[in-house]
Amino acid sequence: MVEVLRRLIELAHQGTPVVYCSVVETRGSTPQKPGAALLVLPAGGQIGTLGGGCVEAEVRRQSLAMLAGTGPAVQLFQFHLDDDYGWDDGLICGGRMRILAERIGSDEQLRYFSALLQRHEAGTGLTEAVVLADEAIDGGSVGSRLLFDASGTFVTALRFRGDVAKVAEAVRPLHQRPKPYTVAGVSYLPHPPRCRLVIAGAGHVGKAVARLAAEVDFEVWVIDDRADYASPDRFPTATRIIVGDIASSLREIELDEHTYVVIVTRGHTHDEAALHAVVGRPAGYIGMIGSKRKVRLIFEDLIAAGVDPEALSRVHAPIGLDIGSQTVPEIALSIVAELVACRNKHLRRAADAPQRSPAKAVVR
Repeated sequence: MVEVLRRLIELAHQGTPVVYCSVVETRGSTPQKPGAALLVLPAGGQIGTLGGGCVEAEVRRQSLAMLAGTGPAVQLFQFHLDDDYGWDDGLICGGRMRILAERIGSDEQLRYFSALLQRHEAGTGLTEAVVLADEAIDGGSVGSRLLFDASGTFVTALRFRGDVAKVAEAVRPLHQRPKPYTVAGVSYLPHPPRCRLVIAGAGHVGKAVARLAAEVDFEVWVIDDRADYASPDRFPTATRIIVGDIASSLREIELDEHTYVVIVTRGHTHDEAALHAVVGRPAGYIGMIGSKRKVRLIFEDLIAAGVDPEALSRVHAPIGLDIGSQTVPEIALSIVAELVACRNKHLRRAADAPQRSPAKAVVR
């Protein structure tokens, strides 16, 4: 989404006509969900995807016609994936997609999408509301857009001339991580705050985790006491790299429910110190790498040092989903999969993470 919006703004400033296409509503099984976006360029090229196949090809064909000046500047397409748009590609799953396409060129559009990009880049959360029918709400035509910040406060609108308060009534709290939904002909596309992932340890596993986590929209921070490991060259996707004592650095970082901590340092002693620095604090997720024996020994040490066993029971250790990982890429995949599961299912360390009793925790 961010890259599509960046290129949209860039091309608009250059005076290059483009068509912005976005999935605004789905029902059933579909190759992409609301929020997916595609930019169609005059020569037929594209940036982003709507899921590929016949649906994307048809939207691209219609978009090129819009760029050529035929047809309206804003169109709402609907596809049923059990008919001709699904059969050729095997997409006969009965789902439905509604895709909004609009030719970009006006100053009002540029202002709106610039504000949308700014909110996405900030990662603080937003909700976009899109009108799907002319009669849905007074003052809103098909394709009208409204932007609300993380608190539900109105930011700006595109082609909407109605009562913003009526649209705002249906904006749901982002801390509940709501899925896209439609109310009275208006599609609501929530984008919860981006979770920060703090990786303690810049070795091979930390590097692999950072790359995968950035691809699934985590804000990546890396901590290590070795400058040659914790470097921009090794972590090009990290937004912050901290070189210093790992445990001390972790204590200085503010942790909240949107901060996840992954402990993958180079050894038992560093892992234990790092876990001691964060356990019991209000992070959304804390995970530590290691064998069951190593986890047991570290937990026993921390309990002897006065750490509450209940706090340790909320730690994901050994870290990652059990997929039989053997190699570094597989280990990283298992870790990031668990992070995504916690984020998407609104699992919180204080309540919803897998409950491990203190006795079980120390014998793993």
